[in-house]
Amino acid sequence: MTWSVYLSGEIHTDWRQQIANGCNKLDLPVTFCSAVTDHDASDAAGDILGAETESFWRDHKSSKVNSIRTRNLITNCDIAVVRFGEKYKQWNAAFDAGQLAALGKPYITLHDADIIHPLKEVDSAAMGWAQSPEQVVEILRYVTTA
Repeated sequence: MTWSVYLSGEIHTDWRQQIANGCNKLDLPVTFCSAVTDHDASDAAGDILGAETESFWRDHKSSKVNSIRTRNLITNCDIAVVRFGEKYKQWNAAFDAGQLAALGKPYITLHDADIIHPLKEVDSAAMGWAQSPEQVVEILRYVTTA
């Protein structure tokens, strides 16, 4: 079986690539998918439907267009990694975690210890909390090959 791993959250560091590299090095049976990680492209997704003068409506349309991708990828993944970074609040990642939990999809959170408290509900539904991409790779190694 090849596992589909959805990578959600923070887009300002290379954590996705670190996980992919680690899994490739171990030749794990995984494929990766993700929301659009180009911030400007994601913000502009709704522009396809016409320009908006108010930012609320631009964001509203873009979130709906983006959700076509994210809902399908979340629905079809076998497991997810939800990353919360340092630089920005990742409300979209928290929303993804909620969808994953509602669908009964297993997910691993990836974040530093200093944000344990604000993520307590998100972490409580997770199957594991990792503090590094290497820990995620080890979890994926275990679940896909043990």
